[in-house]
Amino acid sequence: MEKVINLKILFEKKKYSELIFIIENKIPNNQKNSGILNVLGACRLLKEKANKKNLSLALNDFREAYLKEDKTNHSKEAFVNFINISIKLFEYENSSENHNKSLKNFKEATQFFKKNKDYFSKDKSIILAITRVYKRLVNLKEVNVCLELLLKYNNFTPFIINNYIYNNCFFKNWRQADFLKYGKLLEEHLPEYSKEKIIPLNKNKNKKIKLAFLSSDLFKSHPVTYFLKTILSNYNSQEFEIFLYHNIKKKDADNTTEILNKLVFKNCEIFDLSDIEVINLIRSDKIDIIIDLMGVTSKNRLSLIKNRVAPIQILWCGYCNTTGIKNMDYIIADHNVIFNEELNDYSEKIIYLPKIWNAHPGLNIERNFTDAPFLNNKFITFGSFNSFRKINETVVNTWSKILKKIPNSKLLLKSSSVLSNNLILEKFKKNDVLKSVVFNPFISDFNSHMDLYSKIDIALDTFPYNGVTTSFEATWMGVPLLTIKGYNFNSRCGESINKNLDMYDLISENEKDYIDKAFKIATDNEKLVKIRKEIFSKALTSPLFDSLNFSNEFFKSLKKLKSS
Repeated sequence: MEKVINLKILFEKKKYSELIFIIENKIPNNQKNSGILNVLGACRLLKEKANKKNLSLALNDFREAYLKEDKTNHSKEAFVNFINISIKLFEYENSSENHNKSLKNFKEATQFFKKNKDYFSKDKSIILAITRVYKRLVNLKEVNVCLELLLKYNNFTPFIINNYIYNNCFFKNWRQADFLKYGKLLEEHLPEYSKEKIIPLNKNKNKKIKLAFLSSDLFKSHPVTYFLKTILSNYNSQEFEIFLYHNIKKKDADNTTEILNKLVFKNCEIFDLSDIEVINLIRSDKIDIIIDLMGVTSKNRLSLIKNRVAPIQILWCGYCNTTGIKNMDYIIADHNVIFNEELNDYSEKIIYLPKIWNAHPGLNIERNFTDAPFLNNKFITFGSFNSFRKINETVVNTWSKILKKIPNSKLLLKSSSVLSNNLILEKFKKNDVLKSVVFNPFISDFNSHMDLYSKIDIALDTFPYNGVTTSFEATWMGVPLLTIKGYNFNSRCGESINKNLDMYDLISENEKDYIDKAFKIATDNEKLVKIRKEIFSKALTSPLFDSLNFSNEFFKSLKKLKSS
């Protein structure tokens, strides 16, 4: 007991190096219980700035601490620590060697969890921790299982409900009514602040329309930044004053952030401000219309929308679905993504733009037509550069059938995040098509990324969560995109893109039709060459890249709202 008390005193005095020496050299191994090993791991992390060496040592301490005891509070704490350090090591370096080691740690963590799942199932901290592991293993089915466990035991926090909604974007079993249902549940659990702490909304008419955008993603060339740039590069400053509210840490702001800031009247960083402080800041700026660019994605601040920061609140771009939030007044869409008979499935009123819900400003790279690669390769190359999260089991099975049906065909993949290729290739291995799948590692250089499109004959869209930025990129490069019809906004983005290109032959009715169309296009060499030339020649004049016309329609719709 005396030793434990002395250790506690030393820890409180932050004598981390002394504690490490005592535990390693003065306490016999058979006396190092789970609690002491937890302290040892914590000391390694606290004594100096985290590096690969002390993270690895701490990981071993937490592993041993977990294994020392069974079903105790100390072992639970050790397990959570083991998971969190595994994730830190995973994110510490971009090398595949480091990732492969971390993947072993992740699989070990999932084994620990499965062994004691019944015991752990009611422990919120453990379920949240193991959910982070499953996300990094791109095992979204298990993510759902974990989130459903949390909800089962009444953990109705906005964070958990929000994650559950977003995770179900990747599955076919949810219908649009489910998104609306859980969106309404999310709203119930978002905080509602006392009116006494919030300044009144501005009711006076501004000389110009004060338009604001709210986002946590306006940095590092996030896909949203391209589409926002379309708007910010084409507005009448005599009619609009535009504000950007950045929910990012100051250190994360970069050149992309700065470029966008220069296009607007005012920008504010709100990451370190409380909800009430942000509500009062935006209300004091007398904003007429605010556009949320996140929905349930990213580090969203939907509590601001619930407590209303502007007379008109709109969802656009970052999340293509309903939020279920009453005070989210509108969602911007087109008639290809939300049908007239589906209005009751969205809590927001629909602002229908005449052609497409979104437009890309174009890319700052030289645009040269490239012949279909099959002409030289003598085989068809399919490709997808979407996030691996979108490549679910149904997508893998469907793509595998295409590869089996078309002799010598290849599938080129490149994840949008740094992940071991084993995570995705294992899925194809089960379908016996591994030799047909070519994995390209993560590429940070944008020009090199775009060059990969010249190696693809036909781009394959994911479903039900369609690609958006990658679909615009493929079109820019003249690569035909094969997509499949969906059942809501989120799953019809590819459909809208192809309709706006007049490429109806590239829209499939279902998975069987998707496979049949892939076969038909891939085996008709003349048609494939023709489609590629046609897409390249008319892409820039199509609504996809007609940023000026899109912006005119966009701002026209906002002025109409303001005047009504």
